[in-house]
Order: sequence, then C-alpha cells, then structure tokens
Amino acid sequence: MRLDDHLPVDHKLSQMYRFGAGLMGLILVVFGILGLLNGVSFLSKAGSRIAGLNSNGALSTISIVIGVLLFAGMVKGGNFASTLNIVVGVAFLLSGFVNLALLDTGSNLLAFKMSNVLFSFAVGVMLMFFGMYGRVTGGLPHDNPYWRKRHPQQAAREEEARAAVTTRRPPPRGLPQH
Repeated sequence: MRLDDHLPVDHKLSQMYRFGAGLMGLILVVFGILGLLNGVSFLSKAGSRIAGLNSNGALSTISIVIGVLLFAGMVKGGNFASTLNIVVGVAFLLSGFVNLALLDTGSNLLAFKMSNVLFSFAVGVMLMFFGMYGRVTGGLPHDNPYWRKRHPQQAAREEEARAAVTTRRPPPRGLPQH
C-alpha cells in the first residue's frame, strides 16, 4: 500500500497545486540567478543584498535547485505537486528556525539575515497553503474528491440517493428521505 493511495489522481485542485509550485519555484530561481550573477563567493558569511535578501553562492545555488524541483512538481501536478509543496514548505519553516538560531554566529554558512528568516517563514507557509488547499481540513464538503476517496461507501450511498431523486425512486436504505 502506498502512502497516497487514498488520494484522488485527477481533480480540479491540481491546478492550485501546480500554480503554487510554479510561482514559488519561479521566485526562488530568479533569486538564485540574481545571487549568482552578483559574484559573491560561495560560502561568504557576509553575503550580498539581492532583492532585499542576503545571499551568497551557496544560498543562490540551493535556491535554484529547490526552484527547479518545484517546477518539476508543477509539470507533474496532482498529488505529487501537493505533497511536494507540503514537504518543501515544512523544510522552509524548519530552515527559518535553524537559521534564526544561527544568526550572528560563525555557523551562518548561508549568510542569512533576519529578512531571510522571515522570507523562509513566508515561503514555507505559502507552500504549505498551496499543498494543503482542499486536502487537509476537518470539514471537507462531500463533493470534494478527497472526501469521496476517503469515504467511498457513504459517497456511493449519496450518489445513489441523488440518482433516485432524479429518477423519482425511493432512496436506498440508511439515508433519510427528504
């Protein structure tokens, strides 16, 4: 059994997952390219300001790699893009906390400043939002593909009840009549 067997493969929400992965990937790739073009050394702890954020060669390279990974998620779409957005979003949040602890220390190899930490938190939350949209909640509507996949018997009964109403048959046993 795979981890995502209960998830629907084709659904409208895939567009949201693709959009989120593509948008965040584009932002990261542009930031990374601008950082590499700036010519700062790979592990410079001072870094250089790029678009309001501090960067060095290592951070620029990591940004490009993660951006390309998100582009791959955008191309693949579906549950892969959703899961990728969630995982990368959590990684950005963790990175924000780790680099917050490393600010103003000799271990700050990615030349993070407070603006970078806030950016990591913002990107992490956005990616998690894009990945979890319509997938994770306590009150999914019954026409949501994730709800239908998780509750197949009840979804089938509701479908039979809708069909009975359109053909004027009594609903199946177990469902209240309206």
